[in-house]
Amino acid sequence: MKTLITGGVKSGKSTRALALARNFPPGQQFFLATATAFDDEMRDRIHRHREERSGSFITIEEPLEIDRALRPCMIVDCIPMWMNNLFFAEREDDWKPILDRFIAALPTDVVIVTNEIGMGVIPADPMSRRYGVALGLANSRLAACVDRVELMVAGLPLQVK
Repeated sequence: MKTLITGGVKSGKSTRALALARNFPPGQQFFLATATAFDDEMRDRIHRHREERSGSFITIEEPLEIDRALRPCMIVDCIPMWMNNLFFAEREDDWKPILDRFIAALPTDVVIVTNEIGMGVIPADPMSRRYGVALGLANSRLAACVDRVELMVAGLPLQVK
């Protein structure tokens, strides 16, 4: 089943993705990690996430070309970090064609993690506003093409679709 998990920061999205991946057919399972270790905090976070997966997934690290990294039985974590990477690599205009190819290549069994965006203050700077618009549009496109959408609230999954 194709599933999109959305929610706020630290709402339990990654934990839920791991739980849903237990329903993947037996065999190799993959984890597409989009994060880059740009500081000590991110290095620690990446390390903690690797430990949570405890060797049960083959990790593929791809910060930009997520469409090329898709495999069957995969968790993709996460769309906001991928979008962030594109913006800071000065490839802001590339998100649409990459997302088109990503959606076209989605395997049957995939869990995609994203963040809900735009539920608070409008950012003061233009790049952050463009990022919010792009991520919101990407989330809408992903939600339209998956079988199930869950919103994580305080660690609890709410089925949206």
